[in-house]
Amino acid sequence: MGGTTGPDVLLAVLQAATLALVLALLYRPLGDYMARLYTSDRDWKFESGLYRLIGVDPRSEQSWPAYLRGVLAFSVVGLLFVYVLQRAQAVLPYSLGLPAVPEGLSFNTAASFVANTNWQSYSPELTMGYTVQLAGLAVQNFVSAAVGIAVAVALVRGFARRGSSTIGNFWVDLFRGAFRLLLPLSVIGAIVLVIGGVVQNFNGFTEITTLAGNTQQLPGGPVASQEVIKLLGTNGGGFFNVNSAHPFENPTAWTSLFQNVLMLAIPFALPRTFGRMVGSNKQGYAILAVMATLYVVSLTALSALEAGGNGTAPELAGGALEGKEARFGIFGSTLFGTTSTLTSTGAVNSMHDSFTAIGGMMPMLNMMLGEVAPGGVGSGLYGMLVLAIIAVFIAGLLVGRTPEYLGKKIGPREIKLASLYILVTPTLVLVGTALSFAIPGIREDVESVSIWNPGIHGMSEVLYAFTSASNNNGSAFAGLTANTPWFNTALGVAMLLGRFIPIVLVLALAGSLAAQDRVPATAGTLPTHRPQFVGLLVGVTVIVTALTYFPVLTLGPLAEGLN
Repeated sequence: MGGTTGPDVLLAVLQAATLALVLALLYRPLGDYMARLYTSDRDWKFESGLYRLIGVDPRSEQSWPAYLRGVLAFSVVGLLFVYVLQRAQAVLPYSLGLPAVPEGLSFNTAASFVANTNWQSYSPELTMGYTVQLAGLAVQNFVSAAVGIAVAVALVRGFARRGSSTIGNFWVDLFRGAFRLLLPLSVIGAIVLVIGGVVQNFNGFTEITTLAGNTQQLPGGPVASQEVIKLLGTNGGGFFNVNSAHPFENPTAWTSLFQNVLMLAIPFALPRTFGRMVGSNKQGYAILAVMATLYVVSLTALSALEAGGNGTAPELAGGALEGKEARFGIFGSTLFGTTSTLTSTGAVNSMHDSFTAIGGMMPMLNMMLGEVAPGGVGSGLYGMLVLAIIAVFIAGLLVGRTPEYLGKKIGPREIKLASLYILVTPTLVLVGTALSFAIPGIREDVESVSIWNPGIHGMSEVLYAFTSASNNNGSAFAGLTANTPWFNTALGVAMLLGRFIPIVLVLALAGSLAAQDRVPATAGTLPTHRPQFVGLLVGVTVIVTALTYFPVLTLGPLAEGLN
């Protein structure tokens, strides 16, 4: 690995092993807890009060259209609330004297946080006061994550049920995910972060005198409480401009490793929940194996590319250190970057724009896979299950049998919904990128105002932006100025469509599967819990999703790397 020393490699192995061990220890208890959470018929007292307040009968289940209407109605209300909150910031308490957020940026930010993307076209500490951060952004971090898990659970119920016209109750799933899962874990995680040195106060800006005699203003704020749900809910929006590279958000190497745990804990435990709910833990292990395989391959590739960066300076430094924090090192940066882009988190502790040319392609490719290894909370599981349906269908074509998955026939309706699902984000990414360079007025604005690095790398920056927005990730190549009318609007629309069109398709798929009876397994049934299926699903994930983007990658990072 280039000039990387033996101790560096050993430290990298220890970090990876520690992360894997912690996730392995969490897999069964957390996965089993979520399975019980979403199958129990017992409500907490304050939950019952909330149901009465909004007029919901928690024992009345919903068809998939009714479930979808709940998701969309709740999200629209959240979008409007966050938008209005930003526009009214100047008159709110704890605004820190900051003005109202402009209209275009308010729309983009509201769309971003409601869609669990957390794309930020602004410097948070200079744009958002504490009320907007807490009442608007942090609240959406909780509920948008809970929505994602609810949709995944609805799809799992579709596989588990027989001849049912319902897939659960959205409001019950939402409240349980927010109050019984995300909130308790966030309290524990926030305490750990505060112990690690993450800031948590309401001090505003504190003026200090430096050793050189100059004055400097240090920002404070309720950082730890927002940081934990930013990671646990795979949201990604930072309290400060440089996100988890800021020492107030991520002070040390061990807090950075802990933040990796937060990002991966729920997505990697959800396959266990899936296995328990469908009555076969082996099915959960198969999905977990696919996710873990893709994760390990991506992490290995990115680490090797960054540690073996070409050039005199990287070779002398033992790797490409530009844009990376010394307290994390190369592997701490590649580990975080891999985790945040293979989930839908989008947080960064290093600048992806400063990675080597091919190394910078890896986070982009992680998102292009559909963020299913393990993906965002909920979205990763339902994305992988859609790909599993595609894999079963392909296998059925190869052997000439009717495809089945978990006892459910994969017919024309199911395969159409699954096919549309995998086409949504590539369409948004490629159309958005193309329009940015094809429309004369927009192209001139993009090239003269937004792109700091013209040429091939500028193309990569725009491609990365639409890939991040459409896949609800939120990370960015830092060389792109996205706070412009075009990008605020186009990326905002991409985030909303990239979030909610797949949800529509997944819930329609859940309804179609739930209505079916279970088909008994025969000698011709494809075993979907064995290594052969794991390998098939890995191949389908790479071929069906990643190769869609190969032509545009040759115009951006691949061309830059070969150049």
